[in-house]
Amino acid sequence: MKSFFERERRPGDFIFALLFLVFSAFLLSQIGSETKWIKGTKLFAQPPFWPAVGLAGMVLFATGHFLGSIYSRKSDGRGSEILLWCRSLEYAAWFMVYVWLVPKAGYLPTTIIFTLFLTYRTGYRKRLMFFSALLVAIAIVVVFKSLLSVKIPGAQLYEYLPDGIRNFMLLYL
Repeated sequence: MKSFFERERRPGDFIFALLFLVFSAFLLSQIGSETKWIKGTKLFAQPPFWPAVGLAGMVLFATGHFLGSIYSRKSDGRGSEILLWCRSLEYAAWFMVYVWLVPKAGYLPTTIIFTLFLTYRTGYRKRLMFFSALLVAIAIVVVFKSLLSVKIPGAQLYEYLPDGIRNFMLLYL
């Protein structure tokens, strides 16, 4: 069995460790400007105390991860693994497009279109999967809008509907 320092490093491990260390150190450096220490308040009741503890833990463990990735033997494929990470950003971009479209086209139509599109995009091609995605989209809208009463802005597209249908769409879909 190999010791901790003899293990083979995964291709993107070093880059991930470095990015996480830099990110957590940056967050810890900002704690003073985001929260203030209050005179006369006990240490554990100070607003920045627990966030600082959490961020210090992030820096500590990120440093350990970074050092471990430095001392591990390097394996090939770092660039391809980083490109794989970047591919996942595509879905964040689709989500931003979805959030941008909901106030314009409406929660129900946008959710249905995006659910069906993402079903296709992830490689599902059978009718059953598209039908399931359609049911999930409708269920999401019904649960959030009707049962949970989540306030989602009405769509600009709904303004072109007749009064009775427009009111129903604004309230329930």
